Amino acid sequence: MSNSWFETVAEAQRLARKRLPKSVYGALLAGSEKGLTVSDNVGAFDELGFAPHVAGLSARRDLSATVMGQPISLPVIISPTGVQAVHPDGELAVARAAAARGTAIGLSSFASQPIEEVIAANPQTFFQMYWQGGRDQIAAGLDRASKAGAAGVIATLDWSFSHSRDWGSPHIPEELTFRELLRLAPEGLTRPRWLAGYLRTGHLPALTAPNLTEDGQPAPRFFAAYGQWMGTPPPTWDDVAWMRSQWDGPFLLKGVTRIDDALRAVDAGVTAISVSNHGGNNVDGTPATIRMLPGIAAAVGDQVEVLLDGGIRRGNDVVKAVALGARAVLIGRAYLWGLAANGQAGVENVLDILRNGIDSAMLGLGCSSLADLGPDKVYVPEGFTRAFGGS
Repeated sequence: MSNSWFETVAEAQRLARKRLPKSVYGALLAGSEKGLTVSDNVGAFDELGFAPHVAGLSARRDLSATVMGQPISLPVIISPTGVQAVHPDGELAVARAAAARGTAIGLSSFASQPIEEVIAANPQTFFQMYWQGGRDQIAAGLDRASKAGAAGVIATLDWSFSHSRDWGSPHIPEELTFRELLRLAPEGLTRPRWLAGYLRTGHLPALTAPNLTEDGQPAPRFFAAYGQWMGTPPPTWDDVAWMRSQWDGPFLLKGVTRIDDALRAVDAGVTAISVSNHGGNNVDGTPATIRMLPGIAAAVGDQVEVLLDGGIRRGNDVVKAVALGARAVLIGRAYLWGLAANGQAGVENVLDILRNGIDSAMLGLGCSSLADLGPDKVYVPEGFTRAFGGS
């Protein structure tokens, strides 16, 4: 067992904080405004409880699930996150780790690695896109994803460009010029293992978005692509339906927090929705996703697959989410901390932690498969849930 092994996601976070330069760790931590939603995403799970059995338990537990046609060995998939500068291998390490543990990965359009290489590492890759640049550009992105062999598409709409943080935002350069390298040198020198990892590859983070390349042009810089996204008028529901019509395969709409939006997503023809507030990076004060999950799942869970994204830190969080209506969950910061702590092995470590926690909770609850989980397996205190947009 190496010294980089960790037994909880919290320990992976501590290792990541020790290893990463301050600005890189700050970008990973993110959040918006006062951080109310970030805190509630995690803290809300602590309000839910279990009452385990003592005998008559199942000797074997089947943790497998199917999400958007993809069989996975546990109800956890990798959420798409952009520019993974926490490790030189970035999304490739994450894709390999997910494949090794039998699950799928969401690949951000702002990823640091091209979709073709990521799919080669893990064919169970869902390509994530924003409403960016207009229909022609979006159609071109979908066409590239199809040719690369993406297993599905994730359309992420839960973002409102909230950039203020009470604790301050990290400095992220447009490009790692010589001047910027001098500015960031003290941070890098205080985190020699992170710096050495990049020096061994012969390059520093490129801060580009190769999956947004147009017509053989060089990959755009992250902030140039981000600026284009900010300048694109937000989509209508007709746009969502059009985008779905352009993809002949599974299609997930990410960012749903309201029942009326979930119903509109069904009307648009999506395969699945993710109850998500972008990890607390959208409008601060949005309730934890686990609070909104039950109402949304009750409204549309018999028509589309419902997933949950936000606040997952341990296996029993996953069990609570599945019991309250999620088919599976997506994880973000948890695997990024694992990636920072120990590369591919660190991501595998995180997935193992979650798998073991799911299995342990299911053992105590007397469940032999995910199908045995339901609201009766979880104590939900009065006033816990939040529902918006219902009749």
